[in-house]
Amino acid sequence: MLQGPYSSLDRDRTLIRLPFTSFAVGTVLLPLTGLIACLFISLIYHFEDSTYTHCQVSNYLPSISSAISRVPERYIWRGCIGLHSAPRYLVAAAYFSFYRGRFANRLPERLLSVLALGCSLAENTGLMLLTYVSSTETYSVHKYGFVTFIVFSLLHMLITWRLWYVIKRQDMNPEETTSYVWKRRLVLFNVSCCLAAAYFFRRHNNYCEDGVYTLFAFFEYLVVFSNMAFHMTAFWDFGSKEVTVATPPEDKRY
Repeated sequence: MLQGPYSSLDRDRTLIRLPFTSFAVGTVLLPLTGLIACLFISLIYHFEDSTYTHCQVSNYLPSISSAISRVPERYIWRGCIGLHSAPRYLVAAAYFSFYRGRFANRLPERLLSVLALGCSLAENTGLMLLTYVSSTETYSVHKYGFVTFIVFSLLHMLITWRLWYVIKRQDMNPEETTSYVWKRRLVLFNVSCCLAAAYFFRRHNNYCEDGVYTLFAFFEYLVVFSNMAFHMTAFWDFGSKEVTVATPPEDKRY
């Protein structure tokens, strides 16, 4: 439950206390609801523009870049990602602290945890870049942000899977076991969808067949949704933890 101080700061220094489960759900719901809203609005109000392709073949779904590039979709998506980004950086730091404790005496995994942190930060930064520079404004910058997001999100998921495989060989509680199982499933699903999306994108550019770009857009959605689901596994990883904002203790020294 969200709590605040009941009296003076000397008696209760906790300003905010929020269960990590609620924090994780709220963090993932922001981009999820934002993306669904953008896709819905694009299909209902901007169907012709959002599904247009360079070779003008039949297409029935907008790509994510197209769905978030118009008004009001652009501002809905930017607002959701703006609110989502700060908690994502905090979660990256929480995982790094968790791995340092788990792998205090294992140098390879400690190095991997540093790499996982770097990939998580790069993934989130790439997401912000593709969000705040739309494809209709500066395409090259938007494309760079999108590639950064996809590459580092995939690397982050693979490294995380490896780290949790090592944890599985040591000792896991039931929540961590559930988290590992879903991480493994989502990594495999995400990689498969990435390959399918890349195949249909290349096929569309080479042959301009009807409906092929629709298949690319569909698998692109699945890539992003599975990425969100992967980050949602923090629900189990930190289920017993809390996010706390508190005032520092007073320094009694003079």
